[in-house]
Amino acid sequence: MTSQPIQAPARFPLSMRIFHWLMAVMVLTMLFIGVWMVASFKHYHVLVAIHRPLGVTILVVAALRFANRLRSVLPPFPATMSHRERHVAHLSELTLYGLLFLQPLVGWGMLSAGGFPITLFATVHLPRILPADPRVYSVLRHAHTVLGYLLFATFLAHLSGVLYHTILMRDGLLRRMSLWPTQA
Repeated sequence: MTSQPIQAPARFPLSMRIFHWLMAVMVLTMLFIGVWMVASFKHYHVLVAIHRPLGVTILVVAALRFANRLRSVLPPFPATMSHRERHVAHLSELTLYGLLFLQPLVGWGMLSAGGFPITLFATVHLPRILPADPRVYSVLRHAHTVLGYLLFATFLAHLSGVLYHTILMRDGLLRRMSLWPTQA
């Protein structure tokens, strides 16, 4: 009995594609809410009430997504991608995963250090992960802002790479992650 080598799929598994697009919608929503929170004092409390549970949801979905990623077989990169591009794509994936874990944890720590209640919904609260300390709060608030900008920049770099390969190279890169049927 000979074993057949496992052939890499042409697309990411459906579970990875669903996690990817769910995370994309949540992160874009969160980025817009974050900007709006800074710009709108009138709507600040409503936006914070959305921002906190969405941040926790992103953390949970990122953990589930990462676990799913570790047990999935990935499609190969298009032949048009150089070794350097593949390396950059891998580094950007690691950066995005890191930010998707770090940003909500820094936000949670920031609220804890600020002595603020971490309300998810009505009476559902998260426990504090740090003792109240105004100096730590200040550092984490700044870090949360910097990480938000870094997440936005990394997202734009990811989108730019996808658009480059989709529009200019026409090499089917987006097809690997699409939820909809595509032609080969």
